Amino acid sequence: MYKIAIVGATGLVGQKMLEVIDRKNIPFESLTLFTSSRSAGKSIDFQGKTYITEALTEEKANDKYDFVLMSAGGTTSLKFSPIFEAAGSIVIDNSSAFRMEEDIDLIVPEVNQPQLNRKIIANPNCSTIQSVVPLKPLQDKFGLKRVAYTTYQAVSGSGVAGRNDLVNGAKGEPPTNYPHPIYNNVLPHIDSFLESGYTKEEQKMIDETKKILNLPDLKVTATCVRVPVQDSHSVAINVTLDQPATIEEIRSLFEHTEGVVLIDDVSNNQYPLAINTTGKDEVFVGRIRIDDSLENAFHIWCTADNLLKGAALNAVQILEQIHQQNNQ
Repeated sequence: MYKIAIVGATGLVGQKMLEVIDRKNIPFESLTLFTSSRSAGKSIDFQGKTYITEALTEEKANDKYDFVLMSAGGTTSLKFSPIFEAAGSIVIDNSSAFRMEEDIDLIVPEVNQPQLNRKIIANPNCSTIQSVVPLKPLQDKFGLKRVAYTTYQAVSGSGVAGRNDLVNGAKGEPPTNYPHPIYNNVLPHIDSFLESGYTKEEQKMIDETKKILNLPDLKVTATCVRVPVQDSHSVAINVTLDQPATIEEIRSLFEHTEGVVLIDDVSNNQYPLAINTTGKDEVFVGRIRIDDSLENAFHIWCTADNLLKGAALNAVQILEQIHQQNNQ
């Protein structure tokens, strides 16, 4: 039985973390729900008990928990995760604060395992998570030479504020979260722009893919786009393999990969859709076809629930992964 804390418990991802803990029957003897000071004191009903949210302070972070699930943004994580860690807690952090630190594990349980050099484990970017799940079996069987991403990311990736911009935009109200309207629009802009012309979101996908797959020399590029969809991200993956492969081999590989669902019957208009992915744990792939412009290159369409596999579910799976390692 574990002592578990969730930081950011009233947010979209925090609420999903609670749902996943309940659904997966994660054993715990105590559950502490932390929020910002403005959200402290709210009541949350969970598994027949009412929990009162608490404001996170340095004093409370010095209490020892078995697991702390962090989903309160990079600034909060940078301040409090090391305090939790020093107190002996294992922190699973959903922000980008520690992902590229050399001694921090960046984990997708279907792909790699934590080494626990430190007790802070980073949850990758939502679009990266769903992309590396199908890339891993391709890497293992054929090798990877180059990956080019184009993402179509739902507004829930921006939290409640993103959802509000979409809903309010349909009423003709101006955006308060995005720099332009998202309703009836597409924004080739997620996070801030870097001097290179890429956005931070795009650079995250590039850097994180290399780290998770342990391929520092892999050629990766990305364009990340916000679309007027409430939930579930879609990613067009263009992958160049080291070894020749056929569409049939790739389909067969995905059919036998845990956590991946193949939907690829274009003659009957069957392919992964964001609307069908929402609420599902798996990563869905389809529209697999040869890219004739490059040797050994293929297009793969990939969708997944960004709040589940892209965030909350992956974090809880990391908890399960450590639990299993401790009980081997």
